[in-house]
Amino acid sequence: MQHPKATSIQLDVTASLQKWRAFLAIGELGSLTRAALFLNSNQSLLSRQLNALERECGTRLFVRTGRGVELSDVGQRIFPQVRALLADAEQLENEIREQARDASGRVTLGTLPSIGHHLVGQLFTEVRARYPGVSLKVLEGSIGQVEEWLADARVDIGILYRYGGTLPEHEQCLATVDSYLIGPAGDRLTAHEEVSFRTLHELPFILPSAPNGLRTALDSMARQEHITLAPVIEADSLPLQTSLVARERLYTVLPLHAVWTEVAKGEVQAARIVDPPFQRTVALVFAKTKGPGKAVSAIAGLIGEIVDRMARDGMWRTGR
Repeated sequence: MQHPKATSIQLDVTASLQKWRAFLAIGELGSLTRAALFLNSNQSLLSRQLNALERECGTRLFVRTGRGVELSDVGQRIFPQVRALLADAEQLENEIREQARDASGRVTLGTLPSIGHHLVGQLFTEVRARYPGVSLKVLEGSIGQVEEWLADARVDIGILYRYGGTLPEHEQCLATVDSYLIGPAGDRLTAHEEVSFRTLHELPFILPSAPNGLRTALDSMARQEHITLAPVIEADSLPLQTSLVARERLYTVLPLHAVWTEVAKGEVQAARIVDPPFQRTVALVFAKTKGPGKAVSAIAGLIGEIVDRMARDGMWRTGR
């Protein structure tokens, strides 16, 4: 008996509908500025997306004018098809969401403070709008605590860091995160965009105390690179680490998203660690003794969407 073959449809230029949504908005509004406001984006990002789309298409889709942009001949010909494609995609998305509307119950999320600080607010807003029958419970703790909660099924979903090149089969990679040397405002070392890992040798650090995933990975790499890490104080609290770096002119090692607000305010500085890079993975893990039900799967999907948005803001990188 022959099995039916999978569809032979192949997608390349049209694989990302977000770019074509930008194309549609720019074509309708005739301005990158107005399109950026409509899409809640920024003009420079939209311009890069447009340039990338035109490179993929191998032709100009717009003609730049003194008043803004106009569709090129090619752009005018494909515009109705793009509009129809996105309308079909929107209808499909609405139907999918309607099917999931009956997701209900409590979903418990275990996460690390540095991730939860940025994620949970957006997640709550999305859940309330799209899954009103679902209630959230959030627990914050260390990697070890989140792993215990997962093993005991106290949480349905865990979001934590993993160090090393591969993840266990049952864990999903959400993002890859670079580590940064965090220093006080005006600091010479962290004024650079990048610093070598060897720069960390004997700096006055505030670091988490062992056992801790970050500390273990840092100490291991320091041994490999034959340097000495010299914490003058140990503290597991992220706010305490950040405040002492700023006030006492110490250093620490954190992902950029953990100090996103402080860097934006100029309270601390951040330089990406390279040569070798010191990276970690943000992983999503389901409780081992529970199969993900409809509500849990729905929340996991929302988390993936939010992580992708945060990647576009520059907090980390995703492979999706």
